[in-house]
This record gives sequence, C-alpha cells and structure tokens, in this order.
Amino acid sequence: MLRSPIRALALSILLPVLAALPAMADSIDETPAKILFGDVTTPSPLAPRAIGSYAKGCLAGAVALPVNGPDWQAMRLSRNRNWGTPELIAFTEKLAHDAKRQDGWPGLLVGDMGQPRGGPARTGHASHQIGLDVDIWLTRMPNRLLSRDEREKLAATSMVNEKERVIDRSVWSAGQHKLIRRAALDPRVARIFVNPAIKKALCEEARGDRGWLNKVRPWWGHTYHFHVRLDCPAGMASCIPQKAPPPGDGCGPELDAWLQPPKPPKTPPKPTKPTVKPRPMLLADLPPACRQVLTGAPAAPEAEPAAAMSYDGAPPADVENPSDEPVTGTLH
Repeated sequence: MLRSPIRALALSILLPVLAALPAMADSIDETPAKILFGDVTTPSPLAPRAIGSYAKGCLAGAVALPVNGPDWQAMRLSRNRNWGTPELIAFTEKLAHDAKRQDGWPGLLVGDMGQPRGGPARTGHASHQIGLDVDIWLTRMPNRLLSRDEREKLAATSMVNEKERVIDRSVWSAGQHKLIRRAALDPRVARIFVNPAIKKALCEEARGDRGWLNKVRPWWGHTYHFHVRLDCPAGMASCIPQKAPPPGDGCGPELDAWLQPPKPPKTPPKPTKPTVKPRPMLLADLPPACRQVLTGAPAAPEAEPAAAMSYDGAPPADVENPSDEPVTGTLH
C-alpha cells in the first residue's frame, strides 16, 4: 500500500534533478574553459599527470608548492596558482636549494605555476596549463617572511630599460645570471623565456660552456621574471612535448632582430576594421581526459580529435611561447 506513494514521492524529487542534467551539461560545454578551471580551488583526486600541450591541456593530481620553504616564498597567493606536477615542485625546490647554497642567491620568489586542475586561466597566461611551467622572479628574496598582504602588493624589479631595449645595469647582477644559468643546466628544463635584453646580457657575459644558452629563448615581457618550462616527464604519454629549440646559442642575428627599434611607417596607416574576437576555448577543445579532471566524469569517446585552436587569440602551442602578459600592472 505504501509503495506507490513512496515511488511518487521519489519521482517528484528526482524528476526535476534529472530534467536539469542536460541543462547542466550544456552550461559546462558552453562556458569558457578559463571560467570552469579558474573557479576550481582543489586538485582532482587522480594520479598525477600532465594532459595535452602547454597551452591547451589540464593537470590531474596536482601537487601544491608550499607557500613557505627554507629557500623560497610563493607570491600572489590570492591567485591560487602554486600547483604543478610533482616534477615541477621538485625542480623548483631543488633550484631554490642549489642556488642558495652554491651561488649565494638568497632565495626564490615564486610567481605563477598552474591552477589546481591546470587548464586555461582567467587572466595572465595562455600557457601554464599542464603543471610544467613556473615563473621565477628576478628580485632577490628578502631575509624575512613576507606577509600575505606584502605578497600581493610587493613590486618586483624590472631588469630592463624597455625604452632603450637594454639591460638595466643598476639592478642586473651576476646573481641573476647565475640563477638563470643554473635553471637552464637542469636536464628537465625544455626552455626558459626571458626578455630579449636579458638574453643579450647573458650572451655577452657567458664564459666557457655556452650550451645552456640554447634553452634560453627571447620573448617580450619577462623583464621582472623568467619563465621555466619543463619537458614532458618520461613515460607520460598524455603530455605533448614542445619542439626542440633550434641549434646554436641563439646569440646571433636572430637575437639582434628582437632588439631593433620598430621602423616608422612610410605612409600613415589606413583605418582598419575592428577585429572580431575569437571565441574562447571551451572544454570540448581540450583533450577529452580534461572533462574527467574537471568534473570527475569521463568523456564519451571521440571519433576525431578536437580541432586545434588558439586561446583568446593567443598564438598556438607550437610557437616559441604563447602569449604571457602580466595580470596586475606589469607583474605576474
């Protein structure tokens, strides 16, 4: 006698939930991926692995870099971007340790790594998506523990006179040179991105073995920090590696071209039509495994891989470095 009323009650509760499921799925599939991944504050309970490419992927089983360490302090804590693969955490901690004990560097101020589940960020980066990128400030760490407020507001020091496109010798020292060199010598590192003026200074100052300069690549911005990118860990098939850098130390004409002042236009530029902003990257544009990383639900099998596309107009992942602009002021 009670079964029918109970069933009716159960259906009255379940039907609205079931009816909402397609709408929820539509919402996830139509919301920009940078919103979806930017809103998640905890890592996925999966085995650690980088999934996809540096500018189009996600991160399973992320590990957090402790905000305070014996030789480092994490900055801009409100962003919650001190996450990475175990390999990235180990690299950062070792660099901090070795630079202090062997080079006399007082400690690392660590900028953005990745989000708890990787993926596109709301602001600041096209890369940093798979837990293998980290920004290291070129400012020396103070000999004290910074407060949370200081970590949000402390201004980093630019190493470059951007107007003249040359290194600022009043702040650049052998310490920054040694720090970048030490990072480049680590076999796990695929690339290091620095401002072209910093690359020029490294080229002029390097003595003896210059092989490490091959990994140090010029890219605009990067006056306050250098951006380290690790290779895909061995045996991690879900990670798409970047092409090897071209041979040589990168100190020749190709570097000089970066430092030339822009030529003035011969004729006044014609008015251009307003550009159409490309659609943002969606969850479906990422590797299928990223759905499970984000929601816990595996994706349905795909007949063909999703078409490659850029992130909010940024260059695709196979260029030298995707757009990596500052988030607040000139820092990130």
